[in-house]
Amino acid sequence: MKTIFEPFRIKMTEPIRITTKGERIKKLEEAHQNVFLIDAEFCTIDLLTDSGTGAMSSRQWAALMMGDESYAGSKSWKKFEATIKDITGAKHVFPTHQGRAAESLLALTQVKEGDVIPNNSHFDTTRANMQFAGALPLDLLTDEGLDPENEAPFKGNMDIDKLKNCIAEYKERIPFCMITVTNNTGGGQPVSMANIKAVKKVLDEHGIPLVMDACRFAENSYFIHEREEGYQDKELIDIAREMFSYVDAATMSLKKDGLANIGGFFICNDDEWAEPFKNALILREGFPTYGGLAGRDLEVISVGLMEALEYDYQVYRHATVEYLLKKLVEKGIPVMRPGGGHAVFLDAKRFMDHIDPLQYPGIALVNALYEEGGIRGVELGSVMFGQIDDEGKEQASPLELVRLAFPRRVYTQSHFDYMIEVIEEVWNKRKTFPGYTIVKQPKLLRHFSCHFEKIK
Repeated sequence: MKTIFEPFRIKMTEPIRITTKGERIKKLEEAHQNVFLIDAEFCTIDLLTDSGTGAMSSRQWAALMMGDESYAGSKSWKKFEATIKDITGAKHVFPTHQGRAAESLLALTQVKEGDVIPNNSHFDTTRANMQFAGALPLDLLTDEGLDPENEAPFKGNMDIDKLKNCIAEYKERIPFCMITVTNNTGGGQPVSMANIKAVKKVLDEHGIPLVMDACRFAENSYFIHEREEGYQDKELIDIAREMFSYVDAATMSLKKDGLANIGGFFICNDDEWAEPFKNALILREGFPTYGGLAGRDLEVISVGLMEALEYDYQVYRHATVEYLLKKLVEKGIPVMRPGGGHAVFLDAKRFMDHIDPLQYPGIALVNALYEEGGIRGVELGSVMFGQIDDEGKEQASPLELVRLAFPRRVYTQSHFDYMIEVIEEVWNKRKTFPGYTIVKQPKLLRHFSCHFEKIK
């Protein structure tokens, strides 16, 4: 049959609050025009993030009841460690309460002021953690990844020539290189196995370790299975194992492809990396066999990691992305193509082409979607990724995207049909929406808490 349906049945429901447009406009005003500051109950369809927002399976709920809450060496820890070692082959496994904690401790123990950290694209917390440590994070994304209309299958790839040039310029200042799978910043685009191998080969020639940001490793494994020659007959877990075999360490938010509501990890093979990380973990997160997590969380994650690698689940999840993407393309609405792994990314630069990049077309689109239909998305553009140049002037991001991130196993097709109606309504009246200016902002990660005003 051609119909791809949700490979699960629903056992529990949660009511959705239906709001009026007037209520939503008021809530936006109260939140200083920043959807991060709106209470979740006033969001009809909440696509702010796929991080920790998914629904757990019956197997995960059952596993939660098996949690061993012993402080040191619990049975739940042993299960967690064994599962991650089975997938990654890593020598050392450290739990953290979420992915940014792993990034923070990695930066604390391995990064010093003046260092340079290459990546295909740093996401927001990764970039901020490196900057906080005094390092310069560099994005070395392939040029096709910067073109929303390019249909290349692996637009998350790192540009090998850019990497070589980076090493030639900064070699003594590079403690490690990172690669993010899938590339969230650039539209959820995947990284090919060939690219991971090529990056590793270049780094090995210079003795530079490779660290993977593995938040969506299972989705990336699915893309490799579907798009890269030689992988169609392989199980997703075997593709994942090969990906991890090329890296020296990895951070992960288990709130993504761990299918859990909390959790993260750091893994590595080098004893000299493991020891300082362990000591910092004890100081900041907790004992190394729980790392800030309850035993029940460790149990849930152990199940969720394996569920994320189930082929039928990935088929359904990617079909959901493609369903929404296809409908929007048919209506002429500009999107990042091809579809990403966890979200549909609207191209705000083309959608709101009457708004200057430094008047934040992504914020205009995010707020319009909320006003018109109660849909909460997130801007991935000049607010989140804009840079300040040497003269103190703000520089626009090369991409102005609005991410509609799909919580795992939460919404059904009728919800997506509603989203299509709302997006089309905003598209049809797009010229009526103004740009924005920032009136209050912190130094780092400003998008979480800054205040906006409409430009009259």
